[in-house]
Amino acid sequence: MKASPLLRLFLLLAALLAAWQVAVGIEGLERVPVLAYTIGFGVLLVACLLLIILGLDVLESPVVVIVSTVIPLSLSLGLVWERLAAWRTPYLLFVLGGFLAVLLTRSLPLKGRLPVIVLTVVHGVAGMVIFLLPSVLAAQGAARPGFALVGLGGALIGLGGLLLSFLKAGRPIVPRETILRILPALLLLMTAAFVAGFALA
Repeated sequence: MKASPLLRLFLLLAALLAAWQVAVGIEGLERVPVLAYTIGFGVLLVACLLLIILGLDVLESPVVVIVSTVIPLSLSLGLVWERLAAWRTPYLLFVLGGFLAVLLTRSLPLKGRLPVIVLTVVHGVAGMVIFLLPSVLAAQGAARPGFALVGLGGALIGLGGLLLSFLKAGRPIVPRETILRILPALLLLMTAAFVAGFALA
């Protein structure tokens, strides 16, 4: 499906926001969060550009599942490293093990539900960290209220991942064309929420 001019505009704006976050929005952080956020927003930037160039049908490629796992894993790692020092090493091991598990289960010709279960667990944990951690810290007063926007971005990335997962499984919640039209706007809103949330943290 070819993206309309409006959808291309949404993707371009999302790409520009992701590029700004990589270039400016992560200054002054420790090395691991800088690396994690750079990877996460860098992959998001490349994904938006590929969608503009190749069209929305590229979302149905098997590689998309593997690449899209990088975004929530890296963003959640950056958040944990910044805000939950006691969980740094265990969560880093989860991120590395989770990505390896998704890579293996999607690369090997496995039958059954194992690939779906692995993907659900990895995306589920990373998504909940991105959604809950900023929201809870903002609610407790441990972070500025604007930091909760990062949690909103986490909710939106979770919604996008859910739509894509059902689409890939052949059981879309809504028609395929509707999902492909919604995703560029979701990507833009998600990226804007992340950028604003980190700026207001």
